[in-house]
Amino acid sequence: MLKTYRIKQGKVVEAPDALGPIMLFVQPNEEEKARLTNQYGINPHNLASALDPNELPRLEIEDDHLAMIFKHPKCYTAADNFQFHIHSMGLFLFKDALVILAPSEFAELQGRSFSKVQNIQMVMLRILSVCIAHFVSHLQVINDISDELEGKILKSMENRHLLLMFTIEKSLVYYVNAISANGRVVERLKANAKNSQTAGLSPEMLEFVDDLAIENAQCLEQAQVYANVFTGLMDARASIVNNNLNVLMKRLTVINVVFMPLNVLASIGGMSEFSMMTKDIPWPISYSLFTLALTVIGAATYFILAYVEKRTFGGSK
Repeated sequence: MLKTYRIKQGKVVEAPDALGPIMLFVQPNEEEKARLTNQYGINPHNLASALDPNELPRLEIEDDHLAMIFKHPKCYTAADNFQFHIHSMGLFLFKDALVILAPSEFAELQGRSFSKVQNIQMVMLRILSVCIAHFVSHLQVINDISDELEGKILKSMENRHLLLMFTIEKSLVYYVNAISANGRVVERLKANAKNSQTAGLSPEMLEFVDDLAIENAQCLEQAQVYANVFTGLMDARASIVNNNLNVLMKRLTVINVVFMPLNVLASIGGMSEFSMMTKDIPWPISYSLFTLALTVIGAATYFILAYVEKRTFGGSK
């Protein structure tokens, strides 16, 4: 699918005549790929790389254009099941045209991010800024999800939430790799700012590239911090799940120990010998006293176990 845009009064607006210098190809079909290869001379390898989610970001200087492969996060949905994916997009900057190859998540070039632009070079830089901002927002989402999962792990006795944390940790590793590679692309773009294929970035654009490098470095640092925290606390979270299960087993054991003598006494009380021994006492009174005795014995057993546990594990004051 092809959408074309042009710059009007410092804003990127859609070109109704499909003749704008900014061309956004969303999941291009074979006919559109052939057009890009034949009409614009885009290398088929770069064309395939722009749509390959496993391709590493890079920047290449061709004879008549600049080719850039950049990473951006896939919009998260419930179907992803806590797996955060990364997509690739291609930016091909010509002297008087900008070709963008993107997946379906990147379907618009409008809004506040694409205002106050002077030329197609600035549009390209704004797209890079949007990708970096998208990574930052996803890191915040990951942090919020991890906080929610940690609250559930504190009460969990199964591995389901722990496995979800492993999935998020894996996603963070890919995020760190993608953001780091994007940073190298931004640095190379800065080094080639005066190249003819970029039409010579103005001082304002060079300052914007510096801002991109700083934003990407901050994003990378944040992703690395989250990844390190996830890795460092994963064993602790697994220990919490095991400890919760141990606490449950301890409580079940206490209940079993408390009722063990009661079962013995209740078995005796259910035999005819008890009725014979208490034949001179009305049965409502005898069995009421027997029930009271069971209650006292059970409570005493429980408090004895609690006292032993406190002296053994809690220490005495």
